[in-house]
Amino acid sequence: MKDAIRQVIQTTMKTHPLVHSITNIVTVNDCANIILAAGGTAIMAQDEREVEEITTGSAALALNMGALRAQEAMLLAARRAKQLGHPVVLDPVAAGASRLRSEMCSHLLADGLVSVIRGNASELRALAAGEEHAAGVEASALDRVTEDNLAESAAWLAAFSRKTKTVVLLSGAIDLITDGNRTAVLRGGSALMSRITGAGCMLTSLTAAYCGANPDKLLQAAAAASGVMKVCGTVAERRVREEMEGTASFRTRLIDAVSLLSAEELAEAVRIELI
Repeated sequence: MKDAIRQVIQTTMKTHPLVHSITNIVTVNDCANIILAAGGTAIMAQDEREVEEITTGSAALALNMGALRAQEAMLLAARRAKQLGHPVVLDPVAAGASRLRSEMCSHLLADGLVSVIRGNASELRALAAGEEHAAGVEASALDRVTEDNLAESAAWLAAFSRKTKTVVLLSGAIDLITDGNRTAVLRGGSALMSRITGAGCMLTSLTAAYCGANPDKLLQAAAAASGVMKVCGTVAERRVREEMEGTASFRTRLIDAVSLLSAEELAEAVRIELI
């Protein structure tokens, strides 16, 4: 898997995929910048009068449920992406927290418009179970992947992947990525991720960039995105600790680390295994 991740990064840096993102206003700037840091290019169009045209010229589409007012634009863009065979990455932000969010996610999945889902444990369990129990945007303490429940978590996630016919990336202290048959586990990263807004949104954007450049390797692309955030989160935390800085600097240094990371450095530092 490390060789595959290395190839994903190299291809992305060579091809500079254009990622069309329909994302929330809280994190739109960080999402654009992390796509650029990874070697991609970004466009953040949300007007339903142009999204089909924008999607046509893009390599991948990222949909973030934080942009609820752009539901019609999401559907139009996703349908166009499917027609063209472009990867669509769904971020079900706070899925289960409201009926509106849940129904929109269900609509996209039922119509087969999603290629990859990236969410935390609470969000993904809400989608899988159809229950409104998510605790806002952050993962509930009862919905975390740990070493003790790793096997159980991997099993339900793989079942959810098979049901939705998507690659699923569950992010947290331990990340799980599965296509329903193969499941990768990634460890590492920084606890400071949970203290900035948009770490998950940035991971979704990274995933879209790598999927856009590697549309035939979605599992590997999602694993690459997870690995980059884990490795770069560790680097960013070390740098802010050394400089006695805080969480705002951590966000900036995280994007810096992504922009400076080579494929070889990632392959050497990433902690990944298949289970």
